[in-house]
Amino acid sequence: MSNILEVKRLSFAYNKGALLFEDLNISLKKGEIKAIVGESGAGKSTLFELILGNLKPLNGSIVSARASQVFQDPYSSFHPSYPLLNQIEDVASLEKLDSYLKKMKLEYELLKKLPHELSGGQLQRASILRAMLMKPALLLLDEPTSALDNVIQLEVMSMLVDSLDDMGMLLITHDLELASWCADEIIMI
Repeated sequence: MSNILEVKRLSFAYNKGALLFEDLNISLKKGEIKAIVGESGAGKSTLFELILGNLKPLNGSIVSARASQVFQDPYSSFHPSYPLLNQIEDVASLEKLDSYLKKMKLEYELLKKLPHELSGGQLQRASILRAMLMKPALLLLDEPTSALDNVIQLEVMSMLVDSLDDMGMLLITHDLELASWCADEIIMI
């Protein structure tokens, strides 16, 4: 099975004196979850920006299959004055919408609303729904369940794990228990 993500000898710094990481290597295959764990400011979200091509590394290479991302703050990932369904339709196929709505415990009517009309947990589930509907080979998850209560968090993570046949996932989390439960490997940065 070929890798859907290959990070080789990656080095990055915002200023040359302070490297966030040096010679970082990560490979990910379809069907795998790897968790990225580290203290605030260690470069976890920066790593996602590098994978998505929004930042350029100092050294090293990144080869990635088609990716989508779930951000930690769902309010910043949706336009505030545009209904959710329209924002999802702009970037994704609605082919499996009913199935994912059921798995996410979301009502279709909620998607007709503006982002501020949903709770943080509902909006985060809508964000995960949008990312899944984009049919990525690589799903980048930045603290995807931090806005969810414990029961919904477990249900959402179980649904994500059940979706591994179609993709691989890179998960940023501070929750070592969650990482230990779902990840094939925990990478400390």
